[in-house]
Amino acid sequence: MGARVVVIGAGIGGLTSAALLAARGDDVTVLEKEAWVGGKARRVVVDGAEIDGGPTVFTYREIFDEVFAACGASLEDHVKVTRADVIARHAWDDGAHLDLYANRDRSIDAVADFAGRDAAQGYRRFTREAKRIFDVLEKPFLRGDKASTPLPMIWRMGLWRIGDALAMRPFDGMWKALGQHFKDRRLQQLFGRYATYCGSSPFSAPATLMLIAHVEARGVWLIKGGIHALATAIAGLAERHGARVRTDAAVAEVLTADGRASGVRLASGEVIAADVVICNGDPGALASGRLGEAARRAVPSIPPAKRSLSALVWYAHAKTQGFDLSHHNVFFSRDYAREFHEIGEGRTPSEPTVYVCAMDRGASDHSTPSRGARERLQIIVNAPANGDVQHYTTEERDRCTHAMMATLKRCGLQLEDPLPHQLMTPQDWEALFPATGGALYGRASHGWAASFQRQGPKTRLPGLYCTGGATHPAAGVPMAALSGQLAARVIAKDLASMKLSRPAAIAGGMSTQSATTGSTG
Repeated sequence: MGARVVVIGAGIGGLTSAALLAARGDDVTVLEKEAWVGGKARRVVVDGAEIDGGPTVFTYREIFDEVFAACGASLEDHVKVTRADVIARHAWDDGAHLDLYANRDRSIDAVADFAGRDAAQGYRRFTREAKRIFDVLEKPFLRGDKASTPLPMIWRMGLWRIGDALAMRPFDGMWKALGQHFKDRRLQQLFGRYATYCGSSPFSAPATLMLIAHVEARGVWLIKGGIHALATAIAGLAERHGARVRTDAAVAEVLTADGRASGVRLASGEVIAADVVICNGDPGALASGRLGEAARRAVPSIPPAKRSLSALVWYAHAKTQGFDLSHHNVFFSRDYAREFHEIGEGRTPSEPTVYVCAMDRGASDHSTPSRGARERLQIIVNAPANGDVQHYTTEERDRCTHAMMATLKRCGLQLEDPLPHQLMTPQDWEALFPATGGALYGRASHGWAASFQRQGPKTRLPGLYCTGGATHPAAGVPMAALSGQLAARVIAKDLASMKLSRPAAIAGGMSTQSATTGSTG
């Protein structure tokens, strides 16, 4: 009989671990405090329309093909996936716009038309460098075991590849490196924005993060029903292999016996014994003591200054005019440096860059809503992770909405005004994912060492593991799945190396306050 495994949180990372461990024969229970599975990958209803509530960009598809195959299934048998022709549409207030395509040659031509032949040559160089960084890091880092310093990773790569290690450019700033490829500030903005995919500033992130552009250039896929449909499908995989997935089941405490995790106590008082406990929540929830003293000591805390970005997210069902939207769209501010300076000072940007996911625009860009019809929109603006100290008043929320709509209007897109919407602020994200300040990506990737400081699958408490978008290797949907793969692999190895003895009683002291942890990516 397999090991008893409890997964706290039904985000992508936790569900991936659950499915893989259930498929190998372990007795798996997933406990989710909310009413849905998926963590941030949820649905929000506005004016009767269901809108994607979390991540919207789906890349690195082969990770999910591998997960489904390991569970004896196929991704496309469970979700409808279509490759997007246009990766994203980008716009500036000078009326210019630039599409990047799934076809690299089309993107090169588009950059040439946008900024000239020299810019197109710079784009060629940039894509080659981004690919090399990805190729160097994919196996030893993205898919490898967590290392606390670069040395074990370089050892896995092979010392004879020291040139490749230096090619990762860990000590070069991203913004400066982009300036070596692009003289046009708009292109620096466009490719610098990829740092925000892991909640970081392009002015503080290492050039290594240029690899994110290559991951996206390899293919962006649209899923019918959004990322939430993917999460639901992975939960279904786990259940088909015998796992139990319980929603509205908040965990209050990680229990211990004989110096290792031995189960959990729910907020209801129910106790579930386990040989292995996996936390699919931000490690900050563990470090805060919300899941008990033993869990608090199991992981280091993340200082507020080291938190990743949070976000203002509008869910809207509204009419649009002017700009011809694609599925993924970015509208840039006029002063990128000022935008991130304001965020660094703990302020929401006065003139933000705005991402708009137009969910009713299909992969071919021909499935546009009929004239005058409302469409489903998710709109994102970067914000500081200060939701545990900043109160977002009605006045502040209105100011942020006005600033967002002003950027869109300068770039040619007009939204229905007043805008029918729901707004999530860092304060709201903190309420949903406690002890994070609303940070949506764990630790910020600022400086060469930050990526090695992310929480790995193992904690200081034997039997307690971590997974999710706030852990190694990085933030984002595919990275959360990679963390789930890694956790399952490490757990299987640990279980194989020891003979588990199941205690007759569960120790752990009194239940703590009704503290819960939420799923992350």
